[in-house]
Amino acid sequence: MNLLTLLALSVTAQETQSQIRIVVHPEAAEVEVDGTTQLRAEVYDSAGVLMQDPEVRWFAVDGDLVSVDAQGLVTALSPGQARVVVGMPGQGFTTARITVPQLPPVELSLSIADATIKRGASAQLDAGVKTRLGHEISAPISYASSRRDIATVDGSGRVFALAEGRTIVSATAGDATGELEIRVVRNRASSYRISEPSGSIRTGDVVRLAVEGVASNGDIVSGFSPAWSVGGSGATVETDGSAGVFVAERPGTYRITALVGENAVASTNVTVEQREILGELVTVGRGPVSEHHTGDTWVFEGVDGRDYAYIGTYEYDWMKVWDVTDPANPVLTDSVQLDARRINDVKVHPNGRIAIVTREGASDRRNGIVILDLGNPAHPSILSEYTEAITGGVHNVWISGENNLVYACHNGTSELVIIDIADPSNPHEVGRWGLDRTGKTLHDVIVQDGYAYLSYWNDGVIMLDVGAGSHGGTPTEPTFVSQFKYAIGSTHTAWRYGRYLFVGDELYPPNWDLDRPVEARGYIHVVDYSDIENPAEVARYEVPEAGAHNVWIEDDLLYVGYYQGGLRVVDISGELRGDLYAQGREIAALITTDENTVVPNWPMTWGAQVHKGHIFSWDLNSGIWVARYDRPELVP
Repeated sequence: MNLLTLLALSVTAQETQSQIRIVVHPEAAEVEVDGTTQLRAEVYDSAGVLMQDPEVRWFAVDGDLVSVDAQGLVTALSPGQARVVVGMPGQGFTTARITVPQLPPVELSLSIADATIKRGASAQLDAGVKTRLGHEISAPISYASSRRDIATVDGSGRVFALAEGRTIVSATAGDATGELEIRVVRNRASSYRISEPSGSIRTGDVVRLAVEGVASNGDIVSGFSPAWSVGGSGATVETDGSAGVFVAERPGTYRITALVGENAVASTNVTVEQREILGELVTVGRGPVSEHHTGDTWVFEGVDGRDYAYIGTYEYDWMKVWDVTDPANPVLTDSVQLDARRINDVKVHPNGRIAIVTREGASDRRNGIVILDLGNPAHPSILSEYTEAITGGVHNVWISGENNLVYACHNGTSELVIIDIADPSNPHEVGRWGLDRTGKTLHDVIVQDGYAYLSYWNDGVIMLDVGAGSHGGTPTEPTFVSQFKYAIGSTHTAWRYGRYLFVGDELYPPNWDLDRPVEARGYIHVVDYSDIENPAEVARYEVPEAGAHNVWIEDDLLYVGYYQGGLRVVDISGELRGDLYAQGREIAALITTDENTVVPNWPMTWGAQVHKGHIFSWDLNSGIWVARYDRPELVP
């Protein structure tokens, strides 16, 4: 049983009446890697009497950090802050905190972009420190040079070249050491300057700057890797190779400085204008639902040439069918009833002939997916279902139309299950992939250009080759490409657009209740996947007072269902760096609520989809909203 299941079984008891009380001893413990500690649970009944030999279940939330057996024996696997849950399904639970201290460094590697440095210039060392588990860690590092007359190294690892010759630079972290030979060569430059950016610069525009040397005869000398800085607040400049990457959040004039060498500095001024908000978001129509919570939605053109929006439901057993051919006047044409407590996801095959809906909470506990026949899209009918390998429920799916495959996120095993739907009346499993560890939670999947991106909650995003061929994967036999994870986790969704992957968090407060206002949090991480094996976060989009949910991207615009923050539209043209919200790249918002909703005047915008020039957004509390964004052409 995973954590989500345990919490779901416990939530009713926690919110209504406390049937039992569970106490864990110790509540917190520190355990070295490979060490163990014994946890013990005391369970008191509703009268406060200690129960004898209660049947409790133990679960490690952070299964990559610790494991726990059926008797509560915890084994530390990897450094970090871990949680162990003990509970009785349907009755209650409690949590113990386990701290696994960091291991000491055992390996230190040194590298530099170019081990040849011009006299009078400088370059930055890159030091990587690892533990015996192969984990890279941050640790204090001391540096030294064997020939201080040739070059010196400061405390940050920057090498300053003083005279022509060779030296060995070394680094030490604990008992780990590393060294690298540096060669200092002749420098023809007698002065330095920063390349001037061309054109006007707006907040949020990324400007790449470079330093060039000028010889006494006027020749240009290249090959310098300075340390960059910017004066004042409101802007940042980062080092990327030899370039300085500048971006401003506020308008103004900024002084940018490049430290070329110990006694060599270049500087320039950059003037930034306020980014102008162009266009407006106009509400066009509504498909209101106020009697129950709604789920995910898919908008498409049916085989009859009309447009439809299929919307799932939350804690309800109907999928709603809306005719949205006239976006200003959506018409409810039908509903499809399923044995489910939640119809979370709806996807339509690109051929428009079948749809996939997911089921959770079926009365017979056989959930899986249901395939709908869309021969008459205004009145879809159940064609078949597949439950055999995914009885534990499916939260999200993706349809690969060209391969007639469904990629399903199975709640029970948190594996990606691949289902062949070439014959939609006879679906069957043809493959699967999952992280090789306990305590994992697979939430979402999207497939783009032969790669699958799996939102694996605390484990971040897993990128798989499912036919791109770069790593030997096929549509039914995925292969691992890379993993991107961050400290807090809660990786909920992802969408690839160009070089970037837009990764969304989902953070709910304790004791949340969807029938009341929910203060969700979480934001969009912008991750550069130019090197798919080494993705790196470069920017973020965070609405401080709200929480991110699902995304859609089209024509350089990012559409985010930002829960209580409504629908947000963000300009993502050009290169992205830094805080997109602070830079003014948000260009429109629509608050999807009114007084006639499940939770009056409280938006919980789920997501959006662009279809035939209109933005279809849906809200957990109020159904479908249709808008149009009128804008001039964006220029990167």
